[in-house]
Parts: sequence; structure tokens; C-alpha cells
Amino acid sequence: MPAYSETFKVVELDSSFYAIQPVKNYEKWVSQTPDDFGFVIKAYQGMTDHLRGKKNYFDTAEEMFAAFHTSLEPVIDAKKLTMTLFQYPPWFDCTRENVEKLRITREFMKDVPCALEFRHQSWYSPQFQDKTLDFMRKEGWIQTVVDEPQAGSGSIPIIARATSDEATYVRMHGRNVGGWHKSSDPNWRKLRYLYRYSTEELKEWRDILLELEKQSKHVYVAFNNNSDKDATPNALELMELLGQPIPEGAPWPPQKQDESEKDQPEKTEEPEVQQEKLF
Repeated sequence: MPAYSETFKVVELDSSFYAIQPVKNYEKWVSQTPDDFGFVIKAYQGMTDHLRGKKNYFDTAEEMFAAFHTSLEPVIDAKKLTMTLFQYPPWFDCTRENVEKLRITREFMKDVPCALEFRHQSWYSPQFQDKTLDFMRKEGWIQTVVDEPQAGSGSIPIIARATSDEATYVRMHGRNVGGWHKSSDPNWRKLRYLYRYSTEELKEWRDILLELEKQSKHVYVAFNNNSDKDATPNALELMELLGQPIPEGAPWPPQKQDESEKDQPEKTEEPEVQQEKLF
């Protein structure tokens, strides 16, 4: 975390999706980062309909949300909570029942900033798109704009419309269509997010971000294409395209690989962390 925070100002924590983290973990991460650093903390899977028969270690929703609130306290006290992220699964479609679940969830989260990400296209269908965005504005949800493969109903298009004057969240999942629905593969996570954005694609996103900046005070971007070390160079290149300063010591511009080393294995491996590259 200390090395990461020297280059990037925000991190998305994914470990909280698998289990509500103990307070001591957040205390440690807060202490390791500068005062102007921020955390996007992913909601526990039991709060976003991901369990589907798997054991929930909380007996009631009230107990589960209370535990989540308690875990966030060190981050909130340090003024480092950028937002929480509620990412719903592909089977969470636009129905009256699910709209009510979102309304109840937002009530449970009180005044904590919450970003909302869908994975089912029905929320942004021509029939429901405007209603979805209006609902998010009314209930206080931050829009999560995503770039992901267009691979059927389990993926959504780029909807570059803010629902909060304060913040918009952008997640870059890559465009690996072939790997997007490989959830049965043992290496599904690596396949799904294996993608390197081209300069032209990043230029398109630079223009989208500049438009989003007119709608929200803050626009945060996370690169989730981290299967093969593509997230960091893509994030740094986008920063450069936006005219943002690249921190001293950051791995930019990327070093060109020597011809004699192209077929050689990497000498060191990047440590696997449950954090996504952001700027």
C-alpha cells in the first residue's frame, strides 16, 4: 500500500467483497497512506445478492450492515472514504422487487457515499434507462460508468451520465469478449480481465471523462484489467492524456523490452493484491 499510494491517489479494495474486513485492517491501510489518499470499498457479497445459496455469516440484514458500518469507521474517521461500491450480479435484473432491494440497501447505508454498478442490461434498456438514472439520483446512488465487453445481457453499455453532482465512478474492465463469460473456467478471473487498452481507446475515454467532469465535481477511474500487469500502464497513460502529472518514480514511460529478452520468462512476479489500479 505505501508504494502504491506514491503513484495513485485512490484504491479500490476488493477483499471486503469476500468478507467484511476487521477494523484493524483498515486502521493499518489508513496509517500506510498519505492524508490525501482515498479508498473505494466494495460491499460484502451478502449485501449485493451474490451468495445464491452460499452461507451468509450474518443472521439478519441489520446485523450485516451494522458490521459493515463498523468496519468502515477508521476510514471515515481519517476522511479517506471516497465511496463504497455496490456491484450487483448479472442475474440482478430490473424488476420491482430489485428496485425495492436497492431502496432498502440505500437506507441501510445512511449517509455513506455509495456507488452502484449493474451487470444486467435491462437497467439501461431504452424502456428503463431514464427511470434507472432518475431513481439513482433520487435515492442518492453514485453512477458507476463501466467499460466492459458487450457480450449479451450480462454486460452493460457505456452510459456516461452522472447521477451525483459530487462524484462519478468509472471502472475499466477491458474488452475481452471471449473471456467475459468464462466463469466455469478455473482461471476465469484472469481470462475475464486480460486486456490492454490501446492509445486510441484511451483517447476516447479521455474525451468521455472530460464530459463527465462537467457533470460531477469528482470523477474517479479504476482500471480492473489487471490480469497481466496492464492496469498500471493504462492508468498512467490516461493520466498523461488528461494532462495530469506523472508522479516521480512511477513506471512511465514503460521500458521497451530488449529483443534478446522477449522469449525469456519474467525474472520477478508482481505480487498479487486484491486492489485495482486507479488514479
